Amino acid sequence: MAQLCVIATCKHISQELCYGCNQNFCREHMIEHDLSLNSQLNPLSDEINILSERLKSINLENSIENSHKKLEQWRIDCYKTIDYFFEQKCHELDRCIKKKMEKKCEEINRIRIKLSNLIREQEVTHKDIDLLTITVRNLECEINKIEQISFEIEIKSLILDDNLIYIDNSDINSFHLTLLSTIYKTINYPRENWTPLTCNNNHLLIHQEPNLCLVDQNLNIIKQNSWIYGTIYDMCWSLTLNRFIVINGSDVFLVDENYMSIENVQTLQKCKWLSCTTSETSLFLSTKVWGSSIMEFSLLPTIELVKQWQSPDTCARDEVINGIVYNNGTLAVMIKNPSEKTIHIEMRSSVTLDRLWSLRLNIAFSQNIRTRCCLLSNDQWLVVDRNTSRIFHISKDGKVKSSSTYNPSPFCAILFNHDMLAISTARGVNIHKL
Repeated sequence: MAQLCVIATCKHISQELCYGCNQNFCREHMIEHDLSLNSQLNPLSDEINILSERLKSINLENSIENSHKKLEQWRIDCYKTIDYFFEQKCHELDRCIKKKMEKKCEEINRIRIKLSNLIREQEVTHKDIDLLTITVRNLECEINKIEQISFEIEIKSLILDDNLIYIDNSDINSFHLTLLSTIYKTINYPRENWTPLTCNNNHLLIHQEPNLCLVDQNLNIIKQNSWIYGTIYDMCWSLTLNRFIVINGSDVFLVDENYMSIENVQTLQKCKWLSCTTSETSLFLSTKVWGSSIMEFSLLPTIELVKQWQSPDTCARDEVINGIVYNNGTLAVMIKNPSEKTIHIEMRSSVTLDRLWSLRLNIAFSQNIRTRCCLLSNDQWLVVDRNTSRIFHISKDGKVKSSSTYNPSPFCAILFNHDMLAISTARGVNIHKL
């Protein structure tokens, strides 16, 4: 039996099959069907042309200008570091030769004194003459050596690790807090321990009582040293100094990742420090008092006070700064207000401390518990609140993108090795793969 055209109002017998639609049409409606399909191509063609023009009009220089500036600043800072290292080694070389010269000068002075005494007393013997002659001849030989001296200096080529600079070409929206993976690995604490953590490109620094521990990219503890300086309030990494910085209630310490040596920075005054962060040229410290201050210190050639901001420029007199984190010319500042029982994160200029944006967070207030933040990729932020066991994902322009509960209660977080998120709890450090 012949089939009718698929068009409901058409009574003609179908004569052609559209293989794309698998429908039967009469000749007239088949032509209309073809025209209809072809007409839909024109708008798509127009859209493609528009997208092509948009792509051509993108100013790539503007898009990557900031990244180029960061690379250029890194180059400048590296030159400064090399120059500083060079100057230190020159001083070391000068000290070596100076020490030798001073030693010979002391010997000459001793001989002069002995000669003066013998001349004055007029009681010289042949034995004295012989001893003095031998001493002078030996001294002459030593001075001859100094005149011809050359130090053996072993110089190794500077090896640059490609991982020193990581270019993140991932999608800006690739991080989704609600899709955070299950725990990949946990570094357990021997007992409950609410302490911060930090990292550089190669290592994670944690406090696993009683030791400061260095964790490699395979999440193994490779070095450790006993920490005997009390409660750790914060820690950060300085690329310029090539050191970790750790603060307790009153002092600032430098930790060398190569030897895990711990050095107290004696040039800084004792103060109630609470938070620390570094830029390429500066160390920023905030104080643990109401109406907190933020102090900026130079890193090279020595750590010295450069600038100090006080309340109300930092925060109100009845507020306290829980934490500061530097990023690309800005400071993320976590502020607690006990009067209004609020917690908010503000983005400030690291040069002027001008407020760029402020976000009040929907967090239950707690007097004694700190709310902290960490930097994600693409200038985004993660706020960690131990009191409510929640984590907030904040956009670069200060909007809450998402929030999620986290158990056990999180204390601190850090982005490690570009593809891992480390979150500390009272029981240990949980590692999540991103």
